[in-house]
Amino acid sequence: MEQHFLDALKWRYATKKMSGKQIPQEKLDQILEAVRLAPSSFGLTPYSVVLVQDKELQAKLLPHCFNQSQIVDASALLVFAPWKNINEDQVDSYMKEIAETRNAPVEALGDFANAIKGKINHSSNEDLHTWASKQAYIALGFGLAAAAVEKIDSTPMEGFNPDGVNEVLGFHEKGLHAACILALGYRDTEKDFLANAIKVRRKKEALFIEA
Repeated sequence: MEQHFLDALKWRYATKKMSGKQIPQEKLDQILEAVRLAPSSFGLTPYSVVLVQDKELQAKLLPHCFNQSQIVDASALLVFAPWKNINEDQVDSYMKEIAETRNAPVEALGDFANAIKGKINHSSNEDLHTWASKQAYIALGFGLAAAAVEKIDSTPMEGFNPDGVNEVLGFHEKGLHAACILALGYRDTEKDFLANAIKVRRKKEALFIEA
């Protein structure tokens, strides 16, 4: 593994205070592409990622996020939102996209499509939501890693009122439900008490267990 990747992971932390400085578009694009390329069960990606850069909208989100300053000081917010309804039509659209991308007949994907539809039709709505949320968190992890490589600070956030965030972003009408938020920006080294702190994680011998 390239050492610079591990160095980037050691450098990143959940930034507590951001400066408000804007992220260059090319760096934001790299992070978004990493999120897009994240692995997902069946490749279906049963979630949407909403990019928020409007300051007025960020301000509206603030009270629903327990007034955490990263919400308004971040250059951008990524809101990971699983689909509330996963159905066969979405699977059919996905099959069509695969066929067009790979220049293959969609009929050849019948077994694959049936496997996904079987998963959907034999799962409860609660189980499907949990499944979709787990996929969204994988994408969140890729966003965190990509941001670190780009030397963009980030804060993964679960501390918010989902109903309030859903209301502000119009998720009810879009069939989405906010699961987590990734704030992206630059650390305020003078006001963030963790900016110069040494990263603490469990030691390798304590974390990993050989089976």
